[in-house]
Amino acid sequence: MNDRLKALADAGVSIWLDDLSRQRLTSGSLAALIQEKYVVGVTTNPTIFAKAISDADAYAEQVGRLAAEGVSTDLAIRAITTDDVREAADLFKPVYDDTEGVDGRVSIEVEPGLAHDTARTIEQAKELWDAVGRENVFVKIPATKAGLPAITETLAAGISVNVTLIFSLERYKAVAAAFLTGLEKAVENGHDVTKLASVASFFVSRVDSEVDKRLDAIGTDAAKALRGKAAIANARLAFEAYEEIFATDRWRELETAGAKPQRPLWASTGAKDPAYKDTLYVEDLVTANVVNTMPQATIDAFADHGEVRGDTVRGSYDEDRQVIAGLEALGISYDEVVQVLEDEGVSKFEASWSELQDTVSAALKKAGKK
Repeated sequence: MNDRLKALADAGVSIWLDDLSRQRLTSGSLAALIQEKYVVGVTTNPTIFAKAISDADAYAEQVGRLAAEGVSTDLAIRAITTDDVREAADLFKPVYDDTEGVDGRVSIEVEPGLAHDTARTIEQAKELWDAVGRENVFVKIPATKAGLPAITETLAAGISVNVTLIFSLERYKAVAAAFLTGLEKAVENGHDVTKLASVASFFVSRVDSEVDKRLDAIGTDAAKALRGKAAIANARLAFEAYEEIFATDRWRELETAGAKPQRPLWASTGAKDPAYKDTLYVEDLVTANVVNTMPQATIDAFADHGEVRGDTVRGSYDEDRQVIAGLEALGISYDEVVQVLEDEGVSKFEASWSELQDTVSAALKKAGKK
């Protein structure tokens, strides 16, 4: 067991792995991360599955069987991904039980092409929930405008949700409102809200990537002084909003019914700029009741040299607001940046989904010729 990761977990940060593959499951590497590195959950996305299926032959037997059955590419993707998520959910079931449903969660995402289609998102969320058949699964729904009512209705149906691709404070507040309405409807619909859970995945490093590019184009000393500060400030201000939202009477009523709060989840926490410390987006976002989902390289980096310096989120909100104000003063529009990032996020996942379809289609054809 690693002392640095233990200190992070003891500070209230749930360590989740941002990766999943058949090889991780069959080799025992995922089980080892649970045992040795305090990993208590897993997130996935189309990019992760595209890479997993293209890099390994661990899926050959299943692909061959699916090819023999003559299934379509999309049905094959559904079978492959839900099998992996189901097996991972079973692996994390003891964590789920020990934490009374707070951790031990595994996420699977609706198709990115549905990001602007509320009705189909709700429909597919139910399909994925039923296909996996495990109560410690999260269905991932993007926080687009069309995603907001889908979040509400999916929770209202008794399905736990990981809300992904959140970049702006305004959208985060709308996501939290959609969560509260969903829980209220779930209670009305007779669902056991003690089993329902949700996280709000606030993307971090991508904010710096976009803002730093704009700061570099300006090139002044004032611009250089703000490099690498926007993402952390943005995430901290989201946590400030979380504290306010989950201190309201509206929330207290749901909490009395046994509901769990929608925890903030820090996503995209691998440092993309080599000039930054590789544990920056972990060390500077430590506080209780959050999740940090990391690629294994970031987990390993923190295990090696990460530092827990106490709570690094609460207490700096005024300074964080000054960072955002400083960007605006330089002509960098916060609203424009977060919209660009949301649009890019959806587009990147759509591209990864197409890559996943191409990879599985080619594998099915190859297996069919044998």
